[in-house]
Amino acid sequence: MKSDAVAPESVEHSSEVTRLGDANSWQSIVFVTLCVCGLLAGIAYIFGLTFADHRLLEGEYYWIFIGLFAAAAFIALPGKSGQYKVPFYDLIAAVLVVGVSFYFAANAWDMAQAGWSNLYMGIVVWLLMMELARRSGGVPFLLVVVLIGLYPLIADYFPGLFMGIPYQFEHMIEAHIFRTEGMMGITTKIVAEIILGFLVFAGILLATGAGDFFIDLANASFGRYRGGPAKVAVVASAFMGSLSGSIFSNIAGTGSITIPTMKKAGYPAHYAGAIEACASTGGVVMPPVMGAIAFVMAITIGVDYAVIMIAAILPSLLFYFGLILQVDAYAARTGMKGMAKEDIPSARKVLLRGWPFLLVMVFLIWGLLYMRWEYYTPWYACILMIGLSFLRKETRLTPKRLYSAIRQIGVLITQTAAIILPIAFVVSALTITGVTGSLTSGLVGLGGDNVFLVILFGIAACFIMGMAGLAIVAYIFLAVTLAPAIIEVGGLNTIAVHFFIVYYAMLSVITPPVGAAAFLAGTMAGAKPMKTSFTAMRLGVVIYFIPLFFLFQPALVLQGDLTPLLYVLPSIIAGIMLISGGLEGYLLGAGLVKPWQRLPLIIAGFVFSFPGVITTIVGGLASALLVAIIWRENRLSPSLA
Repeated sequence: MKSDAVAPESVEHSSEVTRLGDANSWQSIVFVTLCVCGLLAGIAYIFGLTFADHRLLEGEYYWIFIGLFAAAAFIALPGKSGQYKVPFYDLIAAVLVVGVSFYFAANAWDMAQAGWSNLYMGIVVWLLMMELARRSGGVPFLLVVVLIGLYPLIADYFPGLFMGIPYQFEHMIEAHIFRTEGMMGITTKIVAEIILGFLVFAGILLATGAGDFFIDLANASFGRYRGGPAKVAVVASAFMGSLSGSIFSNIAGTGSITIPTMKKAGYPAHYAGAIEACASTGGVVMPPVMGAIAFVMAITIGVDYAVIMIAAILPSLLFYFGLILQVDAYAARTGMKGMAKEDIPSARKVLLRGWPFLLVMVFLIWGLLYMRWEYYTPWYACILMIGLSFLRKETRLTPKRLYSAIRQIGVLITQTAAIILPIAFVVSALTITGVTGSLTSGLVGLGGDNVFLVILFGIAACFIMGMAGLAIVAYIFLAVTLAPAIIEVGGLNTIAVHFFIVYYAMLSVITPPVGAAAFLAGTMAGAKPMKTSFTAMRLGVVIYFIPLFFLFQPALVLQGDLTPLLYVLPSIIAGIMLISGGLEGYLLGAGLVKPWQRLPLIIAGFVFSFPGVITTIVGGLASALLVAIIWRENRLSPSLA
C-alpha cells in the first residue's frame, strides 16, 4: 500500500479493505483522530515521557491503546462485505470500547496492586474482541479464538494429554481480560510496544514513495532479463513484504502493479497470481523488518530481535533463490523475452531519486544489529526518513501527505491490533489450564522418543493449525506445546525449532484447500483460485523442505558452528537448482528437461541438498548423471535447448 499523494491506486485498495472512503469523509477524520491519540500515547509510554508529573503505567497505557485502536477498527473495518457506510451499531461499539477501556485505564493502579476487576465490563470487552477477531481474520479465526478461549470451562472433561485445570466463567474472564496471562500480557505488549514503531516506520516509508522506488529499482535491475516482470514482482514483493509484514496488504499493494505486468509479458493468469502469492508470503520472514510473528518469536524464546533477524537471512534468501529460478525456467522454456528497453527505468536515476530510502534501511539495520536499540530503532528511523523527505519536493511530507500517511499508518495498526489482541484469549486459555505441559509430554510419548515421528506429528500440527486460523495463532500454540517436545526428544537448536514451526504454519496461505493468499492473488489475476493455489505450492517448493534442513543443520539459521556451511550451503543451492529445473522443465545451464527426467531430477536434487554426508554423496552422483544426460541431449538437439 502507498500513500494518497504517492500512489493513488493504493488508496483505492485501502477503501476496499476499509470503509474510510475519501480522506475528507467524517469517518476518515474520526479514524485519524483516534489513531493520532493512540500514537501519542504510545510515544509517551515507550519513551517514558511525563505530563503534569504523571507517567503512564503499563496497564494504563495498554487500556488506552486497546480502547483507541479497537474503536478505530470498528470505524474502519466493515462487518460484512460490501458495507461501505458505518452503521449506528458500529458507532455504539466504538464508543463503548473507548468508554470501558478508559474506565479500566483510570483504575489501572488498583488492578495492579489489589487485583481489581469488573466481570460485566470484562464480558463486554471479551465480546467486542470476538467481533474484531471475526472482522480481521474471518469466521475460521473467530472459531479458533472462541473454542480455545472457552476451553478452561471444560478442561477437566478432556481425556489424557488434553486434560487441564478447569475454571469457572467469571475466573476465566478475569484471567483473559485483566491478568498478564491474557490481554495485559504478551499479545498487547507485542502490538502496543514492540511492533508499533515498525508499523509507523512502514507507513512513513510508503507515504514518502518507497513503494514506487523499490518497484523501479527491481525493474532497473531485472527488467531486461527473460521473464523480467516476474522477477521484478519477486524482488519488489520481498522488499514490501519485509516492510509491511502483511501478506495480504503486500499482494493487494504490489500485486495491483506486478500481476497485470506479468500477464502482459506472457505469464498465464494463474501463474502470475501464484508468483505474487509466493513472493508476498516469503516477505513475512524476510529481514530486516519481517512480520509480527518474528517479534513474537523473539519474546517467546527470550532473545534479542537481532538474533531472529540474522537467523532468518539464509532461509529467506534460499526461498527467493528457488522462486527466481522457477520463474526464469518458465520464461526460458516458453521463449519469453525481457521488458522493452524504453520501459526499463535508468538504474542511475532510480538510485539518485531513492538513495534516502536505502540510507534509512541501512540505518535501521545498523540500529538493530550494532546499536541494539531494538524496538526504539524504527522510531529513530522515522525521524531520519521524515527529515530526508524534505530534500525532494516529490517526497516532502506536506500537511496533506502527513494526514494521508497517518491514515495509512492507522490502517496498518488497526488491522494488526484487530488480529493480535484476540489471540490473548488463546494464550490465556493454554496458560491458566496448564495444558501446555501435558501436550508436550503427550507428543513425546506419541513419538516414542523418536525425533522423526515427533517432527512428523509437528508438521501435521503446524499445517492443521495454520489452516484453522492465522500463522501467528498456530505459532503461539505450537511454540508452547510442540517446540519443547522436539527440543526434548532431539536435543535440537531452539531457534531452528521455532523457525521450523513458523515456516510450516505459514504454508497454509499458499497450500490447498485453504490457500488464502493464493486465492486473493488468483482473484486479482482473474484466474481460478484453486489452480493458482496449486501453482503457488509448486513455485514455493523451497519453503516446504528448507525447514527440515535447518532443523538438522542449525548453521543454516546461523546458529552454533558455522563451518558446515562451507559444504552444506553449496549442495543446497545446487539441489534447489535441480529441483526447480525438474518442476519447471528447464535446467539452468543444461536446457530443456524431458517429462521422464523431471521426477528423477527433483528426487536427486532433494537427496543431494539434504544435510548429511551419505545423502549428499548419493544425491550428488545421481544428479551429476542426470545433468550430464540432459546436457548431452540438448547439445545433440539444439532446438530443444
